Amino acid sequence: MTANDRAGFGGFLRRNGLGITVIACFLLIWLVGQTTAGYRTYNQELKRDHEASVSFPTYLTTAHFGEATFENWESEFLQMGMYVVLTVKLRQRGSAESKPFDEAVEQDDDLGQHRTDPDAPWPVRRGGAWLAVYRNSLSLAFLALFAASFLLHAVTGSREYNHELASAGVAERVSTWSYLESSRFWFESLQNWQSEFL
Repeated sequence: MTANDRAGFGGFLRRNGLGITVIACFLLIWLVGQTTAGYRTYNQELKRDHEASVSFPTYLTTAHFGEATFENWESEFLQMGMYVVLTVKLRQRGSAESKPFDEAVEQDDDLGQHRTDPDAPWPVRRGGAWLAVYRNSLSLAFLALFAASFLLHAVTGSREYNHELASAGVAERVSTWSYLESSRFWFESLQNWQSEFL
């Protein structure tokens, strides 16, 4: 890396261009696109049901916004988590993402053999449970993000469903657990999950 590559803001952009672009696209699509369209849709639904419209900041606290967001995040974290887990052992001929069939790769090194390496991360030097967590940290991170999104989808989905029932004049309410067991919840989840594997 040259001095120009390391220097200043230009060097930072050069080293992090992909990450910055992906984050900017995500924020633009999510914060500007999805939230604005969702806000307008929600207020149209409120108007149809003869209810008062809400402000944009209020919309960001609604179950309508939460359910749409967490339903999508759930499927994305599932996809990335499964990708990480499955590519550890499974191979695919011709895939750039697959490990080669007949040659060793650095990622398959036994980290336990590097415990005395002074440049090894501290979980490797420590060993035991710390090393096990470190070995599986990416999978565990995606699993935790998936589980959190899954539960938040259920919580906000049940709130949105109860809002729809109230708007229709139905006195019945469902708990988060009941909603989690409903075909509506699983239809929402599975239609996104299948698209991730496609």
